Amino acid sequence: MADQRIYNFNAGPAALPLQVLEEIQSSFLNFDQSGMSVTEISHRSSYFDDVINDAVERAKRLLNLDERFHVLFLQGGASLQFAMIPMNFLSGDDKADYINTGTWSTKAIKEAQIQKKNFSVVASSEDKDFSYIPKDIEFSKNAKYVHMTSNNTIKGTQFHEFPDTNGIPIVCDMSSDIFSRPLDMEKFGLIYAGAQKNLGPSGTCMVIIRQDMLDMANENLPSMLKYDTFASKNSMYNTPPCFGIYTIDLVLKWIEDQMGGLEKMEEYNIKKADLLYDFIDSSELYRTTAQKYSRSLMNVTFRLPSEDLEKQFIGKAIENGFGGLKGHRSVGGCRASIYNAATMESIHALVQFMTIFEKENK
Repeated sequence: MADQRIYNFNAGPAALPLQVLEEIQSSFLNFDQSGMSVTEISHRSSYFDDVINDAVERAKRLLNLDERFHVLFLQGGASLQFAMIPMNFLSGDDKADYINTGTWSTKAIKEAQIQKKNFSVVASSEDKDFSYIPKDIEFSKNAKYVHMTSNNTIKGTQFHEFPDTNGIPIVCDMSSDIFSRPLDMEKFGLIYAGAQKNLGPSGTCMVIIRQDMLDMANENLPSMLKYDTFASKNSMYNTPPCFGIYTIDLVLKWIEDQMGGLEKMEEYNIKKADLLYDFIDSSELYRTTAQKYSRSLMNVTFRLPSEDLEKQFIGKAIENGFGGLKGHRSVGGCRASIYNAATMESIHALVQFMTIFEKENK
């Protein structure tokens, strides 16, 4: 029942729009009058052709993608992309630049190291515990790509503007902020996103790749590790994650039809984040962990004066119907993940709860 749902601030798997969940529920046993569940239809059927083609077209419309871009659905999450990217694009003396802004960037760098690829870490915010986004970065002139993570779920930082790379294509992990704002796609050669944070259920990774990047990819790889394998088969070289793609299609439909597109989505996300950050900034109990100019619109990370008080806060939040406010296990603290599906109502309710908790613990 909708009235039994909590306020879900989980970082991933994360909240999905209620309208999407209700549409899944209403059609789950009999999808499109097929007499079958969407989890039972063949991926080779016209039913699923309509689903995957609609998801691709909606993604292209929302991001204003032209014919150069392919929208793919892969398995293995963003973590497999950490390895596939250097595997596909770096060979011999080829070099890449990496920007290190936290855990997920570090994992991507590690995968390039394992393969003994040639790369440079041209900027890092590790010196201040990844609490900021680096500026004034000098990129290598001969790099094949620049790898970066657009939003950092654990440390609560985000690139609000993407750097000028002097024409070097950006390869970007957008798992936690894809479709949260408009993008200048001319900067990007490849974008990838695990769906479970801001796009759909876990188990699906969306990859958006430009044709010139596809053209320079290594062909001497196992079939399942080559981007062209999926681009040439409309993501159906093997059985794709059908339910995940169906849900993604419904989420994109919700962004396009209900929210009014990415410009409106961004406005809504800014309002939500401003409400929560303004409250924390005015508080004597809570403090944010990210530097102000780098604060994420998706993941608001904050601390209380002591770990004991943080435990009390999280426990009390659960009692009052607020889930997912515990910070990542690697850093502790608290975190409210306010992705696209988080409603303004949920932010107002959270601020009200935090206000009461502060009064009770002065």
